[in-house]
Amino acid sequence: MKKSYLALISTLALVGCAPMTSIPPGTSLSDVTSKYGRPQVTCPIQDGATRMVWSQQPMGEYAWATTVSKDGKVGSFEQVLTDKNFQRLANGTWTASMVQCQFGPPANIDQFGDGSGSKNVWEYRYKQDSEWFSIMYVYMSSDGSRVLRFSPGPDPLHPLTGIR
Repeated sequence: MKKSYLALISTLALVGCAPMTSIPPGTSLSDVTSKYGRPQVTCPIQDGATRMVWSQQPMGEYAWATTVSKDGKVGSFEQVLTDKNFQRLANGTWTASMVQCQFGPPANIDQFGDGSGSKNVWEYRYKQDSEWFSIMYVYMSSDGSRVLRFSPGPDPLHPLTGIR
């Protein structure tokens, strides 16, 4: 419950602020977190740098990511929940941790199947073609070792696209 409450507060804080893409590269991480809060995902990468993702999931359509240098300076921010970025899943082998480091936490995780054939489906709310309220469904193997496929669909909970 506490985690859900904190996620909701973080989402509301991001909704009311200017887009993170307006933050200039070289800004200190402490300045960013004082304005936007802590990132939902932090992943160490090469050379002591860290990839960080601030997300509006579970109900928002945006997530911003940047690389933070080992001296605590942010790089440029990118809105990562886009069709172009999701197409990256078609290249190579993506694990669950790689997906989370790229896109942040999913809005929801569903499981379907029976036993050894079960799969997890990670759902990311986003604006397909920068216009349509959608969900990108990312189908994972049951052990999270790889992405099996991905496909978009209308967001059933959004009032403009959902079932009434």
